[in-house]
Amino acid sequence: MKRKLRTLTLAALAACLLTVTALADTGPKPLLTVKVANAPEGLYYLDLLEPDMAGGASYDNSRREDEDQPLDPALTEALLAAVPEGWHACTLDHTNGAPIWGDLMGEDAGEGLRLHTFSYLGVPDTYRVILAPADGEPWVSDVLERTSLQSSVTVDYGAKTVTVPPVWRAYAVQLLTTLLTTLVIEGVVLALFGFGRQRRNWLVFLLVNLVTQGGLALWTARTCLLHGLGAWSVLALLPAELVIFPAEMAAYALLLRGQPRSRAAAYGFLANLFSAVLGFLAIEPVWTFIQSIL
Repeated sequence: MKRKLRTLTLAALAACLLTVTALADTGPKPLLTVKVANAPEGLYYLDLLEPDMAGGASYDNSRREDEDQPLDPALTEALLAAVPEGWHACTLDHTNGAPIWGDLMGEDAGEGLRLHTFSYLGVPDTYRVILAPADGEPWVSDVLERTSLQSSVTVDYGAKTVTVPPVWRAYAVQLLTTLLTTLVIEGVVLALFGFGRQRRNWLVFLLVNLVTQGGLALWTARTCLLHGLGAWSVLALLPAELVIFPAEMAAYALLLRGQPRSRAAAYGFLANLFSAVLGFLAIEPVWTFIQSIL
């Protein structure tokens, strides 16, 4: 039995290390996707506006994602002329000190939507959306705030409204994913360690995981929202795991019944090791999905 436990432990540790290595080359950057519903017929440009920064650095070497298509001079002039005082167009003019890659013309995404992506370090935290159609008056949104590194907003041009997806979706999906996978994995290990015969042990197991894994899910969501998914965001989870491991080992040693305390502590360590490895493996697909709904 001890040899099997050692083998399982080493396998889980190896999988964890491989997961971190696989993400080490990634470097998430700011990304804002503007989805346009009921877009104008014909040519239009859409850009982000950023507040002027008094005495700040200006970066006017922004790149267009659609550089292969020449700009219409009249439409460009119309958009820039409609920029409110105290603001500037990020792609067509400049940003406050960092480059941005902007897609002024957008691309068809089906279902009546066009997508405009704005990426890299120059994506502003405080911004407005400006849309200038070739056969109509330019429209400017209210002031908006980015609450996560990578997110989206939906512009309904027909209704002249902007919808920002609620951030609670990210926390809800991460919480649900973390809790369900943890309860399944650690529940199986609980039974294999011989603690599943008593109803009390299952209640202890459920309560401990609601506290520790619930907190971990919130920490994970906050980290990925602010920093995106990359090597540093994954490594930022390690301190949380270093707190959870001894906390659960101590809780199980004190509260589980039917087996020696040393066995309960060993269960806490191994169960957390397996759930941590699965959490590292699942974080990329989970956050790919979360980013698609933000």
